[in-house]
Amino acid sequence: MCTEDRTAGIPRERLVRTLTFWLRPAFALRVINRFQKIVGFDRSMALASSALTALVPLAILSGAVLSNLVHYDAAERIIKRYGLTGAGAEAVDSLFSPAANASAGVGAFGFVFLTISGLSFARASQRLFEQTWELKPLSVRNTRNGLYWILTLVGYALLTGWLSAVFSGGALLLAAVACEVPLTAAFLVWSGWILSAKRITWSDLVPFGVITALLTAACSVGASIYLPRLFNSSVSRYGVVGAVFALLSALFATMLVVVASAALGREVGDELSRIRQGRRPSDNEVRQQWDSVVEQTRSRWHTARKQVSRRRRGDPDH
Repeated sequence: MCTEDRTAGIPRERLVRTLTFWLRPAFALRVINRFQKIVGFDRSMALASSALTALVPLAILSGAVLSNLVHYDAAERIIKRYGLTGAGAEAVDSLFSPAANASAGVGAFGFVFLTISGLSFARASQRLFEQTWELKPLSVRNTRNGLYWILTLVGYALLTGWLSAVFSGGALLLAAVACEVPLTAAFLVWSGWILSAKRITWSDLVPFGVITALLTAACSVGASIYLPRLFNSSVSRYGVVGAVFALLSALFATMLVVVASAALGREVGDELSRIRQGRRPSDNEVRQQWDSVVEQTRSRWHTARKQVSRRRRGDPDH
């Protein structure tokens, strides 16, 4: 019996040590500093805006072209994926469905616009990797890799859309998310490698890919609950344009997760590199960091309680 208790306590103790190591104040501050260094909120909005400009026309065009070959409706996929109903579903259908008599082709100007908007999104993503991994900006010199990335992004979107269509509704949504996690992780690792012009190694990108895939999967499940309310409330206030606001808000939340995961993935990769070099902080050092945080928290808590007590008694501050 005692042996079983000891063996059961070993994994629990190991889990606590792992959590206290990766959540220690010094590492958390490094992640926060990295996020601030890349101007995380501005970078997330830039990515969301570029994604909206590139993906909405591409979704409409894909629906128009593919509808002649197979049954494909971008609006229908989005509505089913997130369980939209009522005004929200009608607005998405109006936004993404082409006109009834519209041609499936695209003119020269439309092709140029789609190419420029796609490359703009690729460069915005490229700048994320360059800033996070502190690389020299390549800008338009990396256009060829940006085009490769756009084509792969289209294939990734079609494949994940097919998974969502196959595993649609109810508990099957979790199955679709589970299938998308390894696919998303592989795509993100490849994205960092190709958009950085192969200057970031695959091993350095793996933490970013895994973390982002897991967090975006969790966000996807949460979005299926929250997005219907967001779309319905936005459409009821602003009409069809409210669907654009809701879509931009959803894209911003997604890109914020991606940017934060990039900062976290970079620091996790650096930490793993230091561990392989034998520079892992000792348990005593980690414990001292946590003791310092606990002591500071207690001191501030006691100070706040004293201030509240003085105000309740009506005593002047000293």
